[in-house]
Amino acid sequence: MIPEIILRQYEAFRISFRKDEMIFLEGEQALHYFQLETGAVKMITRSDEGQEFIQGISYSGESFGEPPLLCNFPYPSTAYAMVDTTIWKLRKEKFFDLIKDHFEIHLKLDQVLCERLRYKSKILTSIAFDDPENRVWWLINYLKNKSGHQNGKFVVPLTRQQIADMVGMRVETVIRTVRKLEENAKVRLVNHKILV
Repeated sequence: MIPEIILRQYEAFRISFRKDEMIFLEGEQALHYFQLETGAVKMITRSDEGQEFIQGISYSGESFGEPPLLCNFPYPSTAYAMVDTTIWKLRKEKFFDLIKDHFEIHLKLDQVLCERLRYKSKILTSIAFDDPENRVWWLINYLKNKSGHQNGKFVVPLTRQQIADMVGMRVETVIRTVRKLEENAKVRLVNHKILV
């Protein structure tokens, strides 16, 4: 989102994380802006019983964790690298200088945050009212649209467990639901991958 040349001007630096390594912990104070150069990050919360709910996933070129940074509250979830990941990290003060100096970046960030609010609203509505098939189908289509794949086959970049963790279902229910979507010719399964 923010070009590398501008990040460097404001003293951002690269940091690498291994798969499953924690980037920040729920409850920590937000002191940095994070933007993925390569890889993927999931933001999760866990129930008292240890059940994981994926709040969101960010991919290369995307930022994550901004609301606590902008509004000065602790992180409401924990961020983990889903694969080996490289991230740009920028101190909070420098980030505020950057968005003051570059209105177009500030505006783009506002648009990104609005899209995330729209996603949260839809996923919460889906969890509250939709049957499993509609929940999974909506998420697959959301991911396809977000990736920019309008034509051709799209491979869903999530495991069945990750889908379950995003739509508030058990993995067994997701497995049955994906089979039903395949029976209805909405998706194809190839080598355990879901294709749309």
